[in-house]
Amino acid sequence: MTVKSSPHIWLYDTTLRDGTQREGLSVSTEDKLRIARKLDKLGIPFIEGGWPGANPKDVQFFLQLQEEPLEQAEVVAFCSTRRPNTSAATEPMLQAIIAAGTRWVTVFGKSWDLHVTEGLNTTLTENLAMIRDTIEYLKLQGKRVIYDAEHWFDGYKHSPEYALQTLMTAAASGAEWLVLCDTNGGTLPHEITPIVKDVIGHLSVSDRDTKLTNNQLTIQLGIHTHNDADTAVANAIAAVMAGVTMVQGTINGYGERCGNANLCSLIPNLQLKLGFSCIEVDQITQITETSRFVSEVVNLAPDEHAAFVGRSAFAHKGGIHVSAVERNPLTYEHIQPEQVGNSRRIVISEQAGVSNVLAKARTFGIELDKQNPATRVILERLKALESEGYQFEAAEASFELLMRDALGTRQKFFEIKGFQVHSNLAQGKECSSPALATIKVAVNGQDILEAAEGNGPVAALDAALRKALVNFYPQIHEFELSDYKVRILNGHAGTASITRALVESRNAVQRWTTVGVSVNILEASYQAVVEGLEYGLMLQIRD
Repeated sequence: MTVKSSPHIWLYDTTLRDGTQREGLSVSTEDKLRIARKLDKLGIPFIEGGWPGANPKDVQFFLQLQEEPLEQAEVVAFCSTRRPNTSAATEPMLQAIIAAGTRWVTVFGKSWDLHVTEGLNTTLTENLAMIRDTIEYLKLQGKRVIYDAEHWFDGYKHSPEYALQTLMTAAASGAEWLVLCDTNGGTLPHEITPIVKDVIGHLSVSDRDTKLTNNQLTIQLGIHTHNDADTAVANAIAAVMAGVTMVQGTINGYGERCGNANLCSLIPNLQLKLGFSCIEVDQITQITETSRFVSEVVNLAPDEHAAFVGRSAFAHKGGIHVSAVERNPLTYEHIQPEQVGNSRRIVISEQAGVSNVLAKARTFGIELDKQNPATRVILERLKALESEGYQFEAAEASFELLMRDALGTRQKFFEIKGFQVHSNLAQGKECSSPALATIKVAVNGQDILEAAEGNGPVAALDAALRKALVNFYPQIHEFELSDYKVRILNGHAGTASITRALVESRNAVQRWTTVGVSVNILEASYQAVVEGLEYGLMLQIRD
């Protein structure tokens, strides 16, 4: 029995099992199937689907994949060793695992003697029997087995002899992969390396041990790390550098407590930085898209500052940074964003310089010259508005409108002559539409007066404006107000505080954000809503 050494790293995704244990994350069977197919397309070879028999959702998931298999990935069923003082052959849990119909099964067992005696309330000898009996039974059923050594590193640090004994038992029983788990997530990288090397040493010695019945197989090592010390990715990399050939993790690092090792960081680090082969080159460019797809399906806001895949991962705000990146991206970027399917962004804020304005203009299809007086006007207007509380880095649509206004190319679709909003709070919950907005708009020299109700003043204002404009611009039907955020900028002023409103709008293919600022929350909201509609109309004409 030998430990396989290869430049290829096998990826094992546990988003659908370990990832769903994150607080606040819940998925349906259909959600799990959509994610599994996305991971399959990304090229992940092992996808852990859940624990068949633990809940009806997981049973249905495996049944549906039997009818419509994935293209290349192995779907893996997950379970524990049998219970103490029973038989694997009579364990109902294992019958559900077999019925799931997967070729591979991951079995987790106890490595830490503390868990054996206090958690399972059994003996160390019986724990070894549980590992042996479970794996041997699954092998008799034609299954290939991955053994997850739960709490491995804590167990090793407390009692290395027994922890190693559990691994040797799993190997001798037929497990093809031994995965070292940092279940509590408290191990640090400098501890990972020597422990992994010690395991490799023991496996190499065991190759000559005639007592092992599995010596015709090549035993490979894997790593499964949690992020409680914020070192899950670093720990996994340390393990790979020490010799493991499988990395387990989740998309976006989802998982219980502080999460699991983030595959969206691990894959680029291993493949682009360290030269290991994980997935195909054209697949690694799908990582950003996959990250955002999964966050959308599980209904969690994406981490804008996530390494590699975050919206801000290649964003440049300071004027000096932008100027340098424009000359050579290597000055402030450790890889090309396109390698992971991301893109460079130039952020506009009060810290911007002329370089920011010129670079941002190009992203809008506007070719500005440094000597153009409008460039300085735009920059000065930007800084003045940001000092008032505007935030254009979060509202790029408003900034494009500002630029076009300074250049004299901003199209006037309509003019607001005035509006009123009435909130009927006296009737409370009994009132189905507690807000009424009346608005007067001029379009092509024609005045239109309209009113509309809504469940709040901003909704009523938005509805009235759309009602007034839709006959002139039918495409407004396609626009949706998808997000609305309000922030108080100077809370010490109490009810007289300045308010900033951010409104995100979208159509079938695009999203855009606009901003408004005022001491009057309705005025701030009105500014953002109006610019959102105006920008949407501009996009329609441009397309």
